[in-house]
Amino acid sequence: MAGKEESYARHPEGVDMTVGNAASGGTPEKQEGSERPTWGHKVDFILSCVGFAVGLGNVWRFPYLCYRNGGGAFLIPYFICLVAGGVPVFFLEIFLGQFMSQGGIGCWKICPIFQGIGFATTVICFLLNIYYIIILNWAAYFFGRSFTSVLPWSHCDNPWNTEYCTTNFTKPDTGSAANMTNMTLDGNMTASNTTNITQISPVVEFWENKVLNMSEGVEDLGEVQWELAVCLLCVWIVVYFCVFKGVKSTGKVVYFTATFPYVMLTVLLIRGVTLEGAADGLFFYLNPDWEKLKDHKVWIDAGTQIFFSYAIGLGCMTALGSYNKFHNDSYKQSILIATVNSFTSLYSGLVVFSVLGFMAKEQGLHIKDVAASGPGLVFIAYPRALSLMPLAPLWSCLFFFMIILVGLDSQFVGVEGFVTAVVDMIPYLRRGYNRELFIAGLCIFNFLLGLTMVTNGGIYVFQIFDYYSASGISLLFMSFFECVAIAWIFGVNRFYDSIELMIGYKPLPWFKICWTVLTPLIAVGIFLFMCVTWSPMEFKHFTATYYFPTWAESIGWCMVVVAILCVPVTAVVKICQAKGTFRERWQEVTTPQLQYHQLRPKDKLARGLSIDSDPSTPPPPYSDVQQYDTAL
Repeated sequence: MAGKEESYARHPEGVDMTVGNAASGGTPEKQEGSERPTWGHKVDFILSCVGFAVGLGNVWRFPYLCYRNGGGAFLIPYFICLVAGGVPVFFLEIFLGQFMSQGGIGCWKICPIFQGIGFATTVICFLLNIYYIIILNWAAYFFGRSFTSVLPWSHCDNPWNTEYCTTNFTKPDTGSAANMTNMTLDGNMTASNTTNITQISPVVEFWENKVLNMSEGVEDLGEVQWELAVCLLCVWIVVYFCVFKGVKSTGKVVYFTATFPYVMLTVLLIRGVTLEGAADGLFFYLNPDWEKLKDHKVWIDAGTQIFFSYAIGLGCMTALGSYNKFHNDSYKQSILIATVNSFTSLYSGLVVFSVLGFMAKEQGLHIKDVAASGPGLVFIAYPRALSLMPLAPLWSCLFFFMIILVGLDSQFVGVEGFVTAVVDMIPYLRRGYNRELFIAGLCIFNFLLGLTMVTNGGIYVFQIFDYYSASGISLLFMSFFECVAIAWIFGVNRFYDSIELMIGYKPLPWFKICWTVLTPLIAVGIFLFMCVTWSPMEFKHFTATYYFPTWAESIGWCMVVVAILCVPVTAVVKICQAKGTFRERWQEVTTPQLQYHQLRPKDKLARGLSIDSDPSTPPPPYSDVQQYDTAL
């Protein structure tokens, strides 16, 4: 067979197969520098997945959702959505990447008609990389300002402080301060209608007046704040040097970035539980309110938290799995990763609410009045609590260093996921220094786009990206399409056989049920509930609530629609490019394109190919030259 092209005749399945063999030995010629790398060690893969999946959502969103939705009772819908939705899709993406040895786009040669999923997840990942790093930028700024004897947000003697600034919250000022209740600002800004705002914490003014230096709305971006711009540049430089050598560098960096946050969480927990009021905070966090389970919003929050915290629907887990060796036992590793992910969410809640209990006790407030989600927790509530501790600058440095590390590995793995998808489509980028130059150009481009979020109106741009670009809607659609493509088009039984081909045994039948029925139903159900309960986008901060104009929300919806449309548009294009009758076209676009080592023994026998007697033999690297089309 060497040195010639052999064409197999049309088989009973009705698919033409062409096998191109180049040079002697029957293997494709390898171009220097074009080989696809693999993980240096299994631990590299595990820590990279942990580092990406365990992010700021575990630290700042899960604890808030847990207390808001019934405390310990929230764990019931959380674990239901975890077992029936999040973990099955997480496993699917890891297995898919390892089986195909391709990133988020190339892996869908397993089901060509759904290759649009790869384009969609790559778009979502690109948008995520633009805005997620802004959080690291803020953390880096707080980290830099913590190197002082007195934290600047612990007092009211700064140029940015106003007459309402106070550190004494146990004695409210009822004097002549302005009553801001029901006050409307510029048509889009409405003051908070909870209480009369007569006093503001210095950390709130540091956050809103100094760090963000907020304008009145998204229509007024104002100027770039050079201090934040410098921080953003520094963070992007760090990200570049973490990924520019591919998995060989990424796999080593995560040994520190994925493990050190657990050391810091433990240190902060030990410190937190020794503070006065910590027990009240922990009770508030875990005390179950069973009535909350009747509220459909609790189930929506549980589902969206699972899909986002497990980083599914982004193509990045597929990229990480693609660097595994073909016979790596990723099943057991994925179970470990999923366990660590959920444990981190619960563990972070203990840390957060032990400190919030202390903060509420110190200020004479109820815990619900100091608990917050998102930036409000990390950049307002927690800094305030840190400022009340002995050796406050030290604890502040440690906390924000932890936040940087928690977000950093999520960021550079996200960049790696995007780069993997592009480089697999353009193998030329693997040669020489092309990959390094491409990543440098990508980082510079993303940095320039990110400058819009370090302007006076940058927080509003950030909120649009955060709400829409990698939103629950996009991730739910991607998870739904992935399950349909694998379970119903490629075939769930065939996929199970493929997994057995890789790891030597089949996973639990539960995953087959989830991929086929449960996970798609959960995704559709959560989407429908989100549509029924949808409300216009708003941004609440301390002194007011900002309602986004229609044109701004339209930009956000464009991000969602562009990503989702990649799937049906690509499917239509694939069908139009195919030849023959509609039945023949459908067969062509649903036929997986596999290599020899990916074929099951019965597939090889059906095609008159030899069966490798040693299944542990490492497969050749991926090549577009040699492919086997196999019918369903």
